[in-house]
Amino acid sequence: MRLFPAVDILDRQVVRLLQGDYDKTTVYGDDPAAMIEPFKAAGASWVHVVDLNGARGETGVNDEVIKRLCAVGGIGVEVGGGVRSLERIEELADLGVRRIVLGTKLARDHAFAQQAAERFGDLLVAGIDAREGRVAVQGWQEDGGMDALDLVARLKDWGYRHLVYTDIARDGMQTGIDPDLYARVAQAAGFPVVVSGGVSSLDDLRAACALGPEVIEGIITGRALYEGSFSLEDALAVVEG
Repeated sequence: MRLFPAVDILDRQVVRLLQGDYDKTTVYGDDPAAMIEPFKAAGASWVHVVDLNGARGETGVNDEVIKRLCAVGGIGVEVGGGVRSLERIEELADLGVRRIVLGTKLARDHAFAQQAAERFGDLLVAGIDAREGRVAVQGWQEDGGMDALDLVARLKDWGYRHLVYTDIARDGMQTGIDPDLYARVAQAAGFPVVVSGGVSSLDDLRAACALGPEVIEGIITGRALYEGSFSLEDALAVVEG
C-alpha cells in the first residue's frame, strides 16, 4: 500500500478546504516545493496534489508550482484538478507528473474517459468525489447527475485500474474513514482503491490497511498530517512498513 501526503494548491499556496468550500480555507504555506522536501526525507514515495484553481476552471495558474514539485526528484507526483482535455493530460505529463487524476470530465463525458484511458493507460487515475452517494463535480460545487457506485462499476471496462474515491462529507473533518464504504467501492470497481477523506488518526490508517491490498491501493492524508494528529514517519510505518 502507498501513503499519499496531500498538497492542495490554491493561488500557488498550500491550503486545505473544509468539505471543498473555497470560503473555508486554511493556508499552510506559500512554498509547496519546500513543503514536500520533509515528506521525501521522511520516506514518502508519493505526494497527491490537487490544483484547486484548475478544479474550478482556472487552468495553468499553478503549473510552475507543479513543475517545481516534480523537479524535487525521488518522490512521485500525482495531480488532479481541472484535467478536462487530452492536451491538458499531455501538459501535465510534460511537467513531470507521474499520475494524473480525471474527475469532472470522467463523470460528464464517458466517451472522453474511455478515449483518455486508451491513449494514456496507467498514467491516468479515475477520481470520483461523492457526497451522500452521488457524484460531485466542478470542484465539488455541482451534482454530477449519477450514483457514485454506478460510475465506479464502469471504470474497469473503460480501461482504468486506479481510483481515488473521496468521501466529501468526511474530507477535512478528521472524523474517521468509513471502511465499509471502501469495501463496497472496491467490490464495484473490481480493483483496489485509494482512500481520500476523513483520516484523523493512525487507527484510521490501520482500519484501511486491515481491508487488505485487494481493497486498498493507498491512503491520502492531509489535514491530520498538517495539524499534527500523527507524524508522517508513524503513518508510513503503518501503511508501508
